[in-house]
Amino acid sequence: MTAQSATVDKDEIERFSRIAEEWWDEHGKFRPLHKMNPLRLQYIRDRACAYLGRNPEQLRPLHGVSVLDIGCGGGLLCEPLTRLGAMVTGIDASEKNIAVAALHADKMGLDVNYLCTTPEALVPSAPCLVPEESQSTRHKAQGTQYDIVLALEIVEHVADVPAFLRAVTALVKPNGILFMSTLNRTTKSYALAIVGAEYVLRWLPRGTHSWQKFLKPSELCAGLRKEGMHIGQMSGMVFNPFSNSWSLSSTDLDVNYLLTATKN
Repeated sequence: MTAQSATVDKDEIERFSRIAEEWWDEHGKFRPLHKMNPLRLQYIRDRACAYLGRNPEQLRPLHGVSVLDIGCGGGLLCEPLTRLGAMVTGIDASEKNIAVAALHADKMGLDVNYLCTTPEALVPSAPCLVPEESQSTRHKAQGTQYDIVLALEIVEHVADVPAFLRAVTALVKPNGILFMSTLNRTTKSYALAIVGAEYVLRWLPRGTHSWQKFLKPSELCAGLRKEGMHIGQMSGMVFNPFSNSWSLSSTDLDVNYLLTATKN
């Protein structure tokens, strides 16, 4: 089953559902995300701790903090965030992704609340689209707002960006933090993220991305400001082919970039 909504691009969901079993294969189709994941996790932990006044070097620095991971896929971020002490809810429009994520978390002995649904279905005023059998016994997520909301590598796959941003920001608590990452719409991103990653190096299945759906930082920031968010720190994520690793850049936002936004 796939959750239905105005923001869900059915073709995108079916594409990722077909390869859902590979989420935890570090050498499979999600290898780029596995390589990127430590950097994303460090960015989230450090920025969240700085904002919340916590020590990121503590064993469980996000203890008691509620986190919503939108488009969680197989749970690559949900699990390490749970280990950092956060109370994590992961949602995805693909039932196959949620099944893979829940099974893996169970094997790891981690308590992650997974739901097959969409962000707009969780907004307090929205009718609930979460199948009853998919709802956690811990709590029903509709109407809940979160200290931290993540929307990483997903906005470039949705059907209606303004509606998506409206729903995502509505799920952030007052004084909460939103983390987003996506791809910039530049010539460089077309050459590296599509031609290079999908056709030459074959890191990703062909058709994973549509360059026309990439968002310039100015476009994403304008959409978030329209929803009352304050844009904070922004960083580029740069891949070094020689070291086979990712790093943050304060100046190079030409391909991948991360940002934080707060609801004041």
